[in-house]
Amino acid sequence: MDRRSELGEFLRTRRARLRPEDVGLSDYGGRRRVPGLRREELAQLAGVSAGYYTRLEQGQSPNASDAVLDAIACVLRLDETERSHLHSLARHRPPKPRRYPRPEQLRPGVQLLIDALGDHPALIIGRSTDVLAWNRTAHALLAGHLPFEAPQQPRQRPNIARLIFLDPHTRELYADWRSKARDTVADLRLIADQYPEDLALTELIGELTMKSEDFATLWAAHPVHRCVPRFTREFRHPLVGALTLNNELLDLSNDAGQRMAVFTAEPDSASAAALALLADLSGPETDTDGERAVVASAPPRAE
Repeated sequence: MDRRSELGEFLRTRRARLRPEDVGLSDYGGRRRVPGLRREELAQLAGVSAGYYTRLEQGQSPNASDAVLDAIACVLRLDETERSHLHSLARHRPPKPRRYPRPEQLRPGVQLLIDALGDHPALIIGRSTDVLAWNRTAHALLAGHLPFEAPQQPRQRPNIARLIFLDPHTRELYADWRSKARDTVADLRLIADQYPEDLALTELIGELTMKSEDFATLWAAHPVHRCVPRFTREFRHPLVGALTLNNELLDLSNDAGQRMAVFTAEPDSASAAALALLADLSGPETDTDGERAVVASAPPRAE
């Protein structure tokens, strides 16, 4: 999808989530052909002509001023991330040839860092949500059914977005899968805006759109927000049961687009005990038979 189409899609989704009464307009009880604000109503509130706004939504006004875009953002009640996204989409940028980027490299020091975290699950996520590296506890937490060495193969690295939408093990892992799915799409939207020439990223989005109805529906809704630096997730792990973990997400300033995710549990909690058990099970000496042997003694899964 080109940027003009994305601009129109973004504005339409934001108009659709507002009702006339939300912005001080009378609806007069009439039936509306489309949900949310009409183009004419938005244009009136933003102080521009209906024709101008229509051209903007159709991608035919590449030189919209910051003042006009800010006025529209104000009417649509966009947050700061959405406002920046609107400005980015509205700016006409000559398209660059799309190409496959070089496989992302991991600095040796970063690998040593996540290994040093030991019992705390830690992984490095690349700019296209590829897993560049994980320690053994992160592997056991998120994708124990995949080979531990998978991130070392650049063309076959696990991809977080692909796992969320196409892998049944991952869908079962998250207690609130839909929240995780929405956050993943919103993050991927911003990444795609930042790297529009990345052909591998374009193909990933196309693959997910074709193979996952959930992804296609969320992508069409155009969610946009950055992953917050710290949040909490609930997991239903097949070996150790229910865990509530804090997730710290850190940008690696010297590695463009790369982020480190670290999971921790509250001290002396049931989740801390379950995480310690998982760390024991994920040691390098643990084999598949050993993991099967402890399933019977592991805490029951939360329903």
